Amino acid sequence: MSESFWESGAAVEAQPQAENHEANVESGSLALSADDFSGLEQRVLRAIELVKRERQERATTEARAVQAEERLTQTEERLAQTETRATQAEAQLREQGAVVEQIQAELNALKAERDHVRGRVERLLQQLDGLEL
Repeated sequence: MSESFWESGAAVEAQPQAENHEANVESGSLALSADDFSGLEQRVLRAIELVKRERQERATTEARAVQAEERLTQTEERLAQTETRATQAEAQLREQGAVVEQIQAELNALKAERDHVRGRVERLLQQLDGLEL
C-alpha cells in the first residue's frame, strides 16, 4: 500500500509540475504570439498605408492623364483649325496670284497702248511742226 501511496503522491506531485510547465509554455507561446501579432499588425498597417498611397498616386496619375488627353485634344483641334486656315490662305493666294497675273497682263497691254499713242502723238506733232515752217 505504501508503494501505491507513494506512486499516487508522485503522480499528484508530477501533475502540478506538468501543468506549470504547460502553463509556462502556453504563456511563452502567448507572449511570442503577442509579439508575432504585434509585428503582423505593423506589417498590415504598413501594407494599408502603401495601398492608400498607391491609390492616391494612381488617382493623381489618372487625373494628370485625363488633363493631358484634354490638352492633346485641344492641340489637335487647334492644329486642324490651323491646317484649315492654311488651306484657305493657299487657295486665296492662288486666286490672288491669278488676279495679279491678269492685272500684270492688263498693265503690259496698257503700256504697249501708251507707247503706241505716244508714237502717234509724236508723228502728229512732227506734222504740225512741218506745217508751221
